Amino acid sequence: MSGATVGDFLAYWESEGEGYFRRGDYDWMASLVPGTRILEIGCGVGFGTLALAARGLTVLAIDSLAECVESARSKLGGQASVEFRVADVAAPDADTLAAMQAFRPETVVCWLMGAPAETTGALPSDAGQAVAAYRERIHRAVAELAGSLASVRALHLVDRTAIPWQAKDIGRDTLVRYHLGKTLSELPFGAVKDNALYRKLEGNVVDLAQIRRSHPSLKSVVPTLASLLALRKD
Repeated sequence: MSGATVGDFLAYWESEGEGYFRRGDYDWMASLVPGTRILEIGCGVGFGTLALAARGLTVLAIDSLAECVESARSKLGGQASVEFRVADVAAPDADTLAAMQAFRPETVVCWLMGAPAETTGALPSDAGQAVAAYRERIHRAVAELAGSLASVRALHLVDRTAIPWQAKDIGRDTLVRYHLGKTLSELPFGAVKDNALYRKLEGNVVDLAQIRRSHPSLKSVVPTLASLLALRKD
């Protein structure tokens, strides 16, 4: 779990996100994004926004938590190419929707979506089910939003998972099928295996070793980032 309260959540992602940023994970995500005008849904504490801005992209970054937006804004140092707004990422208000339409984004990104346990309802005993359900709901809302914005040509989703690395090609097929069946169903986006990618995550080695000792069948499983770029159908 990434924190029960907003304070815990921010502390977790300041630490975890800094590690991802330092190891180039956010740069990898940003390198996969087409277009120059990016709507970032769920900017969190701002490491993803930093990576997008470093590529010279123009970004409208949205988060539901004012504390996240404040932290993200402090990292960007007032860069003119980045604008922040606090809004419900699942149901933006009319002013935010108008700002999104005026911004005319080419790509919507939603990376490592999460929230405090007080929002997701997560419990240590639920094996991540509440977080998975929350992520599924938000992904669908973001995809519907992207579909409603005529300027958007692509939707980029990235999340953490764990897979047997030797089976990653099968995992790419599974990732596409999942999002086509859930996130993108009946929306104007398509997805193909060539745009489904995995990247190994470093860190948390001790935790992973403990899992492998407790569950020998998972000895080949590695933590990864799962990336899918969905493109608007012509």
